[in-house]
Amino acid sequence: MSTPPRRRWVLHVDLDQFIAAVEVLRHPELRGRPVVVGGRGDPTERAVVSTASYEAREFGVGSGMPMRIAARKIPDAVFLPVDADAYLEVSGVVMDTLRKLDVVVEVMGWDEAFLGVDTDDPEAFARTIHDAVLDATGLHCSVGIGDNKLRAKIATDFGKPQGIYRLTEENWFAVMGERPTDALWGIGKKTSKKLAALGINTVQELADASDQELAATLGPNMGPWYARIGRGIDLSPVSAEPWVARSHSRETTFQQNLAGREAVTEEIRRLAARVREDILAENRKAVRVALKVRYAPFDTHTTSKPLPEPTFDPDVIADAAAALVDRLDHEREVRLLGVRLEMTPPT
Repeated sequence: MSTPPRRRWVLHVDLDQFIAAVEVLRHPELRGRPVVVGGRGDPTERAVVSTASYEAREFGVGSGMPMRIAARKIPDAVFLPVDADAYLEVSGVVMDTLRKLDVVVEVMGWDEAFLGVDTDDPEAFARTIHDAVLDATGLHCSVGIGDNKLRAKIATDFGKPQGIYRLTEENWFAVMGERPTDALWGIGKKTSKKLAALGINTVQELADASDQELAATLGPNMGPWYARIGRGIDLSPVSAEPWVARSHSRETTFQQNLAGREAVTEEIRRLAARVREDILAENRKAVRVALKVRYAPFDTHTTSKPLPEPTFDPDVIADAAAALVDRLDHEREVRLLGVRLEMTPPT
């Protein structure tokens, strides 16, 4: 009997409810209870949910939700502060465990990675991954199997929690065709609304749309790209090259709304100085500055502009950030401000 040929697969590994799961490992008495992690762990303060356990998600609590709303949904939930150092340490163990499997590992964040795997049985390899991570950390993961990164990433959600799912060219439209366009990795609510205005509501309709029509509405590069992901096409390789940040940012959520141009400008200058210290540490100059503002109660906007030339100059950076304040609506109170500096590429 001939042996099935080995082929290259992309596997996407995603730790289930990672931050909440780490907290439950540290505090076993929380197992089975609704756990919400965010900010300083005080739901009376202004902060957003970083993650919620599956028990909390059953009540409609999810990442990005204001902590106060989470507390209204689940008054008896356990609220915990974010402990980034602890999550980073566990993440390091997970990624080292994956690398020991002798595959190409592309780290995508604390809790996920793509693996380039040559095998004739990707499901068996996925089970090996799950068991290795569980043995090393006590954490469960889900694994998506695909013939490219896009399909593997989307497949993971079908396997959660603790499951394995395969999504390839063969079953792409059977699985995804009637789903809304924002079910695709790379398409959010705003883009989905733009597509709906063109009469494109499903993945199949996006795949069938002409590149020319999409280019005319969504741009010559992005329009055809959306069509490609509607067809499940992704040619990007799995790379073990370390991830390099394109930018650094700092932001502040105010416990009391901020009002007035002067107060906003002062805070923007302070944040700009802090981000400048971050890019100095990488020795990569700023090339663009961006502001993020969240007006009360929860309406978020961003604006940006390029700098005249790459720079570390604190006055140039602060002045450029402060100049963007002119674009804000000073009739509205502000609950969050952020500054982001995009940097020159690494050398």
